[in-house]
Amino acid sequence: MILSYLFASILVVPSVLSKAELSTAMPRAGGTYLYIERSLGSIAGLFSGLANWFSVALKSSFALVGIAVFVRIAVESMLSIRLTDQQEAILLKTIASLFCLGFMFLNITSVKHTGRLQVWLVMGMFGILTLFIITGTKSIALGRYEPFLTNGWAAVFATTGMVFVSFGGLTKVASLAEEVINPAKNLALGMILAWFFVTLLYLGVVAVTVGVTAGPELAESLTPISLAAGSFMGPVGVVLVTLAAMAAFITTANAGILASSRQPLAMSRDKLLPAALARLNSRFRTPHVSIVVTCGFMILAIVLLDIELLVKTASTLMIVLFMLVNASVIIMRESRIQSYRPVFKSPLYPYIHIIAIIAYALLIVQMGFVPLIVTAGFISLSAAWFGLYLYKRGTRQSALMHVVERITDRELKTVTLEDELRDILLQRDEVVEDRFDKLVRECEIIDLQENGKADDVFRAISKILAKELYANEEILFEKFLQREAEGTTVVQPGLAIPHIIVEGEKKFDIVLVRAKEGVIFPHAAEPVKAIFALVGSKDERNYHLRALMAIAQIAQDENFEKHWLEARDIQAIRNLMLLSTRKRDAE
Repeated sequence: MILSYLFASILVVPSVLSKAELSTAMPRAGGTYLYIERSLGSIAGLFSGLANWFSVALKSSFALVGIAVFVRIAVESMLSIRLTDQQEAILLKTIASLFCLGFMFLNITSVKHTGRLQVWLVMGMFGILTLFIITGTKSIALGRYEPFLTNGWAAVFATTGMVFVSFGGLTKVASLAEEVINPAKNLALGMILAWFFVTLLYLGVVAVTVGVTAGPELAESLTPISLAAGSFMGPVGVVLVTLAAMAAFITTANAGILASSRQPLAMSRDKLLPAALARLNSRFRTPHVSIVVTCGFMILAIVLLDIELLVKTASTLMIVLFMLVNASVIIMRESRIQSYRPVFKSPLYPYIHIIAIIAYALLIVQMGFVPLIVTAGFISLSAAWFGLYLYKRGTRQSALMHVVERITDRELKTVTLEDELRDILLQRDEVVEDRFDKLVRECEIIDLQENGKADDVFRAISKILAKELYANEEILFEKFLQREAEGTTVVQPGLAIPHIIVEGEKKFDIVLVRAKEGVIFPHAAEPVKAIFALVGSKDERNYHLRALMAIAQIAQDENFEKHWLEARDIQAIRNLMLLSTRKRDAE
């Protein structure tokens, strides 16, 4: 059991790192579903959304049963009665269902209050378990660890798959990413710190519990940590650990409802599920329909499913999802979408992700026949729903299609994912667009695929600006030629900023030119690959200078030329400009 928790902790690391990267690039509600749908497409996204919802809901159901066990023990102790197996089962299901309804109302009425409850419960639980570990270490009998590995490594790995669900909550905060303050920093830091402290607690608690309790007693107990605490802390220890266990189950159940209910919300927003699931409560601004549906499913699971099957099924689905999350990081990186800019980048890419995918596949094999059948059922259900409901509705382009495009060199017309990521980044970094950004959004962009001469480019620019500014094309062309003759507008190798003054008032516009093979300028030592043409009237002279400063800041980025030349199309060039880290003007 100790080794199983250790291996599960190690195996979850690549997924924690992957989620940390993806969440800082896409801090939006949906978590795993969002990342898989955007990277692998709608069918994979639909499966991941349903499976993630199902697995987290099952884990929360298991926690509710845990709460019911402690309440049942308290009831039996206070009333001095002994229930039959059938009565005990009915009581457990009833108590768990009632707690589920209570958490449902809490989640509907306030996310803020839900979060505060989580904080206090987790702090209390951590304090009690730390005391349990420190006190219990003195009472450990090394002989209780012998014999070790009595059922061999196969049993260790099978148990690793089963307890893997215990680490599933480490990354669930990603489902609430858009409700997190400063997600670019706090999401990755929170997940990594959570992994570290949870691993220490799991290993410490399990090691102490095994080291102070006889094997046969441990095997028969539904409350093993309380049993262990009683052996070296007496009745006070039992009470404290029982409170900690209740806090653990309550936080798991509550957070599970909070996170899993956001899956249908995100899928509904993407039109993968009925629109009603995205409906927000007019008073509390919470997805009440999604929360009610989630809790209704959990109550059915509590009433109808066996606990061990419940945990194994949830673990199997979670492992599959972690496989897809690691694949998502690989796809997003290899797509080379310029709008994909995570603040945190997973280290040891791609080796750690490939190893994780292989290890997860081996774990799944150990989980048994029924969980595999359930997983296959989810895949079939997703494919059927896609074929019947979604196929004709059209879907956004996934990052996988960007990879296909790069490999096959085919031009794809839709750029919805890249634009969506751009808008997410602008919101994440709290970028307030200024006048220059608005010009870039509306300006014409010329993407030259062959080399050329400056005169030909000036002619093309003049033709565009003549329509935009209601000016004479020939006059504009002559002004560009004259400006270049007075002194080269090539401000640094590969970059030119030709700019002219035109007649009139309140006139200002810009044209961008990307020339992968380069444009020959008369007095430039090497071909120019980035051209920013500015045209403005005399009354816009001050803004003319500010626009020049904006371009200078963008061009000073050490990766500007690389990103400029690698931009997949005109829209990617525009997004590159909009996502620049230059200082914005106060409007």
